Parts: sequence; C-alpha cells; structure tokens
Amino acid sequence: MTIDGLVYGYVASEEVYPDKAVIIEEGSKGDWVYVILEGSAKVRKRTRKGVVTLDTLSEGDIFGEMVLLETGQELRSASVVAAGGLVRLGVLDSERLVKDYGTLSPQLRALMRSLIRRLKETTDSVCNAVVENAE
Repeated sequence: MTIDGLVYGYVASEEVYPDKAVIIEEGSKGDWVYVILEGSAKVRKRTRKGVVTLDTLSEGDIFGEMVLLETGQELRSASVVAAGGLVRLGVLDSERLVKDYGTLSPQLRALMRSLIRRLKETTDSVCNAVVENAE
C-alpha cells in the first residue's frame, strides 16, 4: 500500500522502533495517531486466554485513531508491536486532525464515530470467538 500525499501533510514527526518494540500498549493513555512509513506491525489484544493477533499493518496503514476520534475514549483498545525489523512511523499532527475533524458536518462525525464503535465491537467479537474456540 502506498501512502496518500494527503496523509503525508499531517505527519508532524517520525519515530523508529526495532523489531518487537511496543508502539502502543493496550489500556494506556495517548492520543497519537500514526502512519506506517516503512515496515510492519502487529495489532494485538489481550483476552482471558492470552494475546490474540488481530491484524498485520504495513506501509500506508494508519493506527491509533480510535482514541482521537471517539469522544470520551481515553484508553487504547489494543497494542501495536513492531514486527519483522525496523518500523518507521509518521506521527500525525493530532491538533490539526482534531481541528479538521471539527469542520465536518455533525452527521459525518456521527457516522465516523459509529464506524469506530462497530470496529471495536467486531474486534471484541473476534477475540471472544478465539477464546471460545480455545476452550
């Protein structure tokens, strides 16, 4: 996947993580949004039966947006861990994202919040299914 030029316009700084480094810790506070510039990362979620890998992210994928765009949400819902070597990330300008998000119509913001809630519900359902199959 390539990185859209519009996304590059939001990159405020860059960070590099070695293989297996935790980029985002599930349950932690934070409002940074990232785009993968190089490398890959695993999205992982804790369950009562252990950690489940939900996805592998690669160049151009954005993560960390749920906390920023979902009103009242303060804690990260999953961990993201560098996978397979160095990962170079662009840290998106949160202030600019919030400002631009605020210019959207209330209907479009509600739609985006609904999509984020649905993604979280689907993630929880997948984790529950994995736990049930492991029992």
